[in-house]
Amino acid sequence: MFAILLSDKMDPFYHNVLSFPTVVFSVLLTLCLLFWLVAILGVLDISFLDLPDISDGADIESSFNNDTPSTPDAVAGVILKLKLNGVPLTIVISLIALFGWFISYYAVHLLFNYIPDGIIQYAVGLITIVVSSYIAALITAILIKPLRPLFKKIEQDIRKVVLGQTATVRTSRVDSNFGEAILEDGGAGLLLKVRSTGNIHYKKGDSVVLIEHQKEDNTFRVVSEEEFKGL
Repeated sequence: MFAILLSDKMDPFYHNVLSFPTVVFSVLLTLCLLFWLVAILGVLDISFLDLPDISDGADIESSFNNDTPSTPDAVAGVILKLKLNGVPLTIVISLIALFGWFISYYAVHLLFNYIPDGIIQYAVGLITIVVSSYIAALITAILIKPLRPLFKKIEQDIRKVVLGQTATVRTSRVDSNFGEAILEDGGAGLLLKVRSTGNIHYKKGDSVVLIEHQKEDNTFRVVSEEEFKGL
């Protein structure tokens, strides 16, 4: 097998993979493969790149149409318009990288021998990146459509399971506007956005109990263990 990979017949393949614009997708695809390897080992959660909940997207669509939307809202707006929402962003990026790589590779393999070297080839390469990414996004949107109900059900089940569980504050504080906590799940742990009520503050290392999920901003309302026992 390795003899085949190192043979002279593979030279055109390596040339196409490492030439612009395919090399852009080659790097992205390599990063995605490394991520999934780390995720399998339990070091990262597959949803660690996800933006705030955009399952319905009403507020984000409104923000996206403003003159100066925030960067997260602008990205979320693009995801909504391309129908790439409803599954973890890491899956979306991985699929776009994969299909973009294939499209770009064959574009280079079939067309770039007829394009003059220099600035023209780089200009065509940039266009190829944009077109390949767009087509890859459309293909990805089709493929993830049947997966949305599955991920939605999983998310709902997780919300039911975590309520009443104890998590540990990982940020410097938790108040009504800020905070994260880790819920141990036997693996890497679930990183959750949490909020306290009123003027109550918790500090790093405190144990808090998840009592309510706030769908609007995908956060969990928490109370101290002592308060929870008194509810």
